Amino acid sequence: MNASPSHRPHPAEWTETQSLLPSAERDLPAGRHQFHKEQMMARIHEDLRTPSRTSSRTSATSPVAPVKRSNPFLRRTILLPAAALALAGAVAGGLALTDGGTQDDTTALATGPALTTRIGTADAKGAPQLLDRISLAAADTSAPTPHKGQYIYIASKVADTYVKTVGDKSEAVSNELHSRQVWNSLDGRDGWLIEAGETSDKGITLKSNVPFSGAYNALAALPTDPAALLRKIYQESDAVRDPEVPRDQAAFVAIGDLLFESYPPAEVGAALYKAAAKIPGVVAVDDAVDATGRHGVAIARESDGERTEWIFDKKTLRFLGERVVVVKAKAGDLLKVGTVTHTSAITERAVVDANKQLPGQVS
Repeated sequence: MNASPSHRPHPAEWTETQSLLPSAERDLPAGRHQFHKEQMMARIHEDLRTPSRTSSRTSATSPVAPVKRSNPFLRRTILLPAAALALAGAVAGGLALTDGGTQDDTTALATGPALTTRIGTADAKGAPQLLDRISLAAADTSAPTPHKGQYIYIASKVADTYVKTVGDKSEAVSNELHSRQVWNSLDGRDGWLIEAGETSDKGITLKSNVPFSGAYNALAALPTDPAALLRKIYQESDAVRDPEVPRDQAAFVAIGDLLFESYPPAEVGAALYKAAAKIPGVVAVDDAVDATGRHGVAIARESDGERTEWIFDKKTLRFLGERVVVVKAKAGDLLKVGTVTHTSAITERAVVDANKQLPGQVS
């Protein structure tokens, strides 16, 4: 961790970090399980790759309750039904998700008390104006345009909160804030992932015969008219979402996932924010904190007692990260109001010349 164990103003305002416990996996925030088709694929891969780790969590000697969480090797939302079907088929037909090392190289993340935060004030009337300003900022074309053969590099910090059950005892815990690095080819068919606690230090390769919707080329092909773009997002997310997830929330989450680990062309990024402004229930939030402690304003939407927040720098309106906060507690739920179930922060976004190349390195 980056801060002293005696006190932490971040990520997302930890309450304390003493008495770190062994790591366990978590349920994804409500509504994300089936909506994220790539999570299904990653779970299949994890079951094939590390059966011993999975079985040990449910053994008689270590009775940790089984969880539904997919291993987050791929955080990307598959919006296009045809691509989702092709990708599911690729799992059986030769999708390569190969370790750069062995599973023994993976070090489990430490856990501590649940992440909590102050809940910012929501303003429905202010959302359209804020999104219009964010859209204008996103339309800046000064960022370099990637060219064939290059890769999109995204570095981030992430942490999650979940209910861990051992035997008959359950408690809310958060895993350690950790680093994540992703490389993706422009067509989305080749890439690499290094994530602390999930891969070895060398990482894993991400290869597929089909692209994903967050790939640069796929984003570049999206309509830039906000109304047409939103219609497409609704149409495609309706085809893959969990029926229990409201369609407006599914569309909001879909846009958020397209914004997180991607590098959209300026005109597409601007259109995505204008499309989000048309989704019912979207609000502006006066203050939100990303995983590295940076304060900003947020665009958010609440569903099933949790509020998904996209966080932006207050001055530049640059996208900082995302968090999911419990805003309405459920009876008997250990995740109380103010609990941060997921937090992330983009620390670097760049175009590089080769897979696994870091920004500034000579290829």
